[in-house]
Amino acid sequence: MQQNGTGSTDTESGTGGNGRLVGLVTVLALVNFVVDSAITAPLLVLPEMLDHFGTGQAAWLNATAMLAGVMWAPLLGKSADIHGKRAVLILALLISCAGALLCAVAPSIWMFVLGRMLQGAALAAMFLSVAIVRGVCPPRIAMIIVGIVTSGSAALNIASRFLIEQLAEEFGFQILFLVSAFVAAVMVICVRTVVPESPVKRPGRIDVGGALLLGGGLAGMLGYVSLGSDLGWLAVGPLALLVGGVAALARWFLVSSRKPDSLIDIGDLGGSLVLTLLVVFLAAGAYQSLLQLVPLIGGTSAEQQLGYGLADQGSVALLLAAPGLGVTLGGPAAGWLAARIGPAATLAGAVVLGTVVSLGMFLGASRLPAALCCGFLLGVTAGALGTSGFNVAGSLASAERQGIVSSLVMVVLSVGAVVLDFVGAAVLKSTAVTVDGGTVNSATGVFSYIAIACGAFTIAAVLAVMLVRSTGLRHHTSPSPGLKRERV
Repeated sequence: MQQNGTGSTDTESGTGGNGRLVGLVTVLALVNFVVDSAITAPLLVLPEMLDHFGTGQAAWLNATAMLAGVMWAPLLGKSADIHGKRAVLILALLISCAGALLCAVAPSIWMFVLGRMLQGAALAAMFLSVAIVRGVCPPRIAMIIVGIVTSGSAALNIASRFLIEQLAEEFGFQILFLVSAFVAAVMVICVRTVVPESPVKRPGRIDVGGALLLGGGLAGMLGYVSLGSDLGWLAVGPLALLVGGVAALARWFLVSSRKPDSLIDIGDLGGSLVLTLLVVFLAAGAYQSLLQLVPLIGGTSAEQQLGYGLADQGSVALLLAAPGLGVTLGGPAAGWLAARIGPAATLAGAVVLGTVVSLGMFLGASRLPAALCCGFLLGVTAGALGTSGFNVAGSLASAERQGIVSSLVMVVLSVGAVVLDFVGAAVLKSTAVTVDGGTVNSATGVFSYIAIACGAFTIAAVLAVMLVRSTGLRHHTSPSPGLKRERV
């Protein structure tokens, strides 16, 4: 691939350029499939894993990879800006591959947890893919490709679920981790062969201590929220994570401002980037919490007379599949819109759509057609929000800081999802009622849950409008004399 005058890879000239572009998009989309195989797919075999290790601590097996991914993100993002995004992406895939192999052969639960922590490095694949695209493609094309890369694997994820279940039944849950390791290894070869190295690198050193403090602090606090509900809020493990997380973040905040080459220069973070991260945090949490509510509503029958329920109205399988289809369409559509109306306006549109859809869930809780529509549009919102968040943040950052900025977007996407899921779960638990000797979610809890998501979307929409008004990204898709990139 040749460099054009702006420093981006010329992917538009000639059939060869088009072929290389298709190859790049295909490989990076498949790289993001590795993220699903490492982070979320193991949930399908969670009961088998619990039985194998003779434990009831599902939280450790479930949340460890995501928590570790949040910890890995700042370190790998900064490393990518200095040493090259392709090189660090390959490293992340190799670490994930090693973690999957360890999980497949782990003789004890603690060895398995260590493997899951290594697998968490796969989370970097998504934001590094985005940074690679922005580094090698012209800005307008990059926005579209970011949508395809971040959302294109959603349909493949849905199809793989059925295969994973069948393989696990026949060969045991370990086969899932062997498959994950194999896919990661194949992607290492593909990335090395197809993906060009970053044309822009930032000279400097990696603040390893700062990265570990920031990542460890975020993972510790997120771990308390994730694990506390299962293990107990005053249990030794979750409390240790909370105290350690708060201490690490406090130490990072105090030290980073005095370092000349800190991981993130807080003083120059930029108001527009902060607004972007807040919007993504709130909106990601809102849509993820609603997606978690969908199967709870779908598994409840209206005959129980709780004021909600869809189980007796038709195929609930469609209800669960609709968001995946929406994600597949929402990401590329958001990229296409961003190239025409600007990434900030597209982000605002995604949040407004999510607000309207969350209101529709009040009706969807008891009407299957409305629920199907809302489920699909929630998926569209999810795909569009992730794509737009990466596009806005990338447009606000200089070329040599794409890695660290993309990692921050990935962090707030993950943290927002966990925090709002916890808040919703706490509401459902506190409002549960007893029916025929069993505990079920009440209508008060379900509709309060939806109302919280509506509130988060509404606040995010207000912030998104402020973002559009405060930046030149409404009409510009690349830096110009009238649009100065902000430092991060």
